[in-house]
Parts: sequence; structure tokens; C-alpha cells
Amino acid sequence: MEGNTAWLFTSAALVLLMTPGLAFFYGGMVRSKSVLNMLMMCFGSMGLIGVLWVIYGYSVAFGNDVGAGLLGNPFEYLGLSGLMGGEALTTTGFAAFQGMFAIITVALIVGAIADRVRFGAWLLFAGLWATVVYFPVAHWVFAFDNTDSGVVGGWIANTLGALDFAGGTAVHINAGAAALALALVVGRRRGWPKEPMKPHNLPYVMLGAGLLWFGWFGFNAGSALAANSVAGVAFINTLTATCAAMLGWLLTERLRDGKATSLGAASGVVAGLVAITPACAFVDTWGALSIGAIAGILCALAVGLKYRFGYDDSLDVVGVHLVGGLVGTLLIGFFGTTNVNEGSVNGLFYGGGLEQLGKQAVGAVAVMVYSFVLSLIIALIVKATMGLRISSDDERSGIDEAEHAESAYDFAGGRGGRAASVDHGVSSDSAKKFEESKS
Repeated sequence: MEGNTAWLFTSAALVLLMTPGLAFFYGGMVRSKSVLNMLMMCFGSMGLIGVLWVIYGYSVAFGNDVGAGLLGNPFEYLGLSGLMGGEALTTTGFAAFQGMFAIITVALIVGAIADRVRFGAWLLFAGLWATVVYFPVAHWVFAFDNTDSGVVGGWIANTLGALDFAGGTAVHINAGAAALALALVVGRRRGWPKEPMKPHNLPYVMLGAGLLWFGWFGFNAGSALAANSVAGVAFINTLTATCAAMLGWLLTERLRDGKATSLGAASGVVAGLVAITPACAFVDTWGALSIGAIAGILCALAVGLKYRFGYDDSLDVVGVHLVGGLVGTLLIGFFGTTNVNEGSVNGLFYGGGLEQLGKQAVGAVAVMVYSFVLSLIIALIVKATMGLRISSDDERSGIDEAEHAESAYDFAGGRGGRAASVDHGVSSDSAKKFEESKS
């Protein structure tokens, strides 16, 4: 028991590391005048969602169901009451672990709105979205019935019977659909798609992808909630599918564009991680290889959809997370096998027929539609009340200085720009007076 609990806490820490990893992954892909805002949007999500989770988010997600498998009792564990101290160590670890899931899911959305959304407006959207979308959907997918204690969980996990080991629906499809809705409401970046908006720091992108991959072992293998054989299957499949996806993306780039790129390698890694997340404990090695390769190819092609349909998903959250999440969730219906996990089912390729594929499709579509519609409504409310976008002038000069009075790179040697005159809230005039007083 102590070893399982230790693995759960270790996994929770690994999942938390994924959000700073995501910040660098996204931060490297934006222009230099926007990198700090991207980091702040991710870190802001950590602070806000962490607070909401311990106050009522855990209770909404894992409290006893209050009707039709849609919502947990928000007052049952208010402020994590009853989970702190005593014999509740394992439950506390589970609450911490799932809290990290909530944080990273919200942070994923920001990649779709890079360069142009006010920081305060983002935090308002994030808090509302977590409350009415993520927490309930986590209940649908992750809250299982417990007949011994009389606990009733969510409808996807129990009534429908769709499989999602670590968050293909609740995390990736959920965030991807929200990202699409928010991008549509916010509108295109100034100059997109005519002006080139290339990544400003590809080493940041590679570093972020590496941190995400490292943390993802906790994300997937930790979802076994124990250091057991299921965790081992999830761990090795996470490695296998991700490697295959990176190669699939690079091959697609090479055939389509003539070159294999570092951005493609990093993006392929993330696509593979996304796709194997729902399936990692339900498929064998051949299934993991297939899911990874298919996801790498399809996601590499899907990132071009925004140019065809005209929505500005800045950093391809839709192309990677929504599409990758759909691929992994649906392919359980083909590659699932009870040979690796008694909790799995046999998919079509293992003699199981089409029944599980149908269940997977219903779960995926339900989460996608719910998230898109509610996200659209929330975005429109925020836009109507406090506004979402920064001004055109601020977008032109850079969101870092406009929103945070900072610049990531001091190209002017301390003499240029508003950001150069700020040092932890101390203005340049104050600094000058201090220097004069010393002399």
C-alpha cells in the first residue's frame, strides 16, 4: 500500500511538471514578443485551477453523483473536507493527482489563442470553463461506481462503458474542442495567415516536448493508481506509441515538404502522447505502434485544416489534441485486447466486433459537443463583459509588454521599451532617484 501511494504522489509531481513543459513547448512556438505571455497563461492556469480544485473541483468531479451520472456533489468534499489527515492518505494522493490533470487540461487551451488575448480575460474564461466543463466531464469519465461504499459515478465510465484510461476524452478532446470554440470567438491574429509567424525559439520547443514526454509517464502509468502490471503496460506503451508517432510525423513532413524538421519531431512526440493516453493500458505493443504511427501521420495532416477552414488555431491545439484524442479514443475499438489487462475489451481486430467502437464514438462525440458548445457560450460572455482581445496597437507592439510590462529578451541593453524600465514593480524614475541619492 505504501509503495502504491508513493508511486501516486510521484506521478502527481510528474504531471505537474508537464505544465511548465507545455509552457516552454508553446512559448518556443510563438514570436519573441509573445513568449512571456504564453508562459504566464500556463502558469496562471496552475495557480487558478489549483485553488478551484481544492475548494470544489474535486468534489464536483469525484463526489457522489447527484443525478444521471452528470455531476458529483459539490459540497461533499468542499475544501477537501474529510480527506485531510487520518487514514485518508491514498485518497489525498488521488485528489492531488487528479488536480494536476485539471491544471494541464486548462493550460492546453491557451495554444489556440496565442498573441492576442488579455491575461485577465483568459483567467476568467479558464475559471468558468473548469467549473462548468472540465470538472463535470472528469466526473463523467473518471468517477467509477463503488458498490461497496454505495458511491455512484459518471455516465461515460459506468453507464456507457467507454474506455479512457488517462484522459483522451476528458483531457484532450475536451481541451481541443474548447480551443476551437475560443479561437473562433477571439478571431484571427493580426496579419494571419498572410504574414509569417514562425517559432522564435525551436530549442524551447524541443525542451518543452522532452519535459512533456518525461511527465507523461506519470500521467499515463500513474493512472493505474498503483505500481503494478497495468502501470507497466501503460508505461511501455507510452514510450512505444510516442516513438512511432514522431517517425510518422517526420515521414509525412519529408514526403510533403521535402524536409524533416525539429518542430515536426517535437509535434510528433506530443501527437503520440495524446493518442496513446486513452489506450495505453488497453492495447498491446502492436496496438501501441499502430496508434502512434496513425496519430503521427493524421495529426501532421490535420494541422493544415486551419488554413482550409480559416480558423486561427495558433499553435495547433485542434490539430494535435482534438484530432489525436479522437484517434486514440476511437482506435481502442480496433486494437483493444484483454491479453494485457482484464479491464480492457477485445476490439475489432481481436475478435470483439464493433460494439466497443460504438461506445468509444458516443463518448468522444458527447464530450466534444458539450465542450464546444459550453466553451462558445463562456467565450461570448467574457467577450461581452470584459473583452477578450488586446488592442491592435498592443498586438502589433507585442502582448508581453502590453499585458505584463516585461520583455523576454533585452535586445536594447536596458534602454528600450517599457519593459526595460520595470524591475519587480520599481519604475525607472525610482531607480534613477535611488542612484542619485547614493552619489
